[in-house]
Amino acid sequence: MKKFKRSLRRRSPSIRSDEIIDYKNTSLLRRFVSEQGRILSRRLNRLASKQQRSVALAIKRARILALLPFSNNEN
Repeated sequence: MKKFKRSLRRRSPSIRSDEIIDYKNTSLLRRFVSEQGRILSRRLNRLASKQQRSVALAIKRARILALLPFSNNEN
């Protein structure tokens, strides 16, 4: 009996070798932000810890410069 079953949730793609993690690359950063505007965890992103730290830092910088929203409330 399997205790843990793999969920069929949206699989977040990892970063390809030709992609650069930068706060100006909003199309890349949007893949690592949830629908609510939260930064997705490293496990969901399938990133190394060094990559996750740089993605989080780039998202925070893009939010401060108003390139990405802090929250994505469309109510």
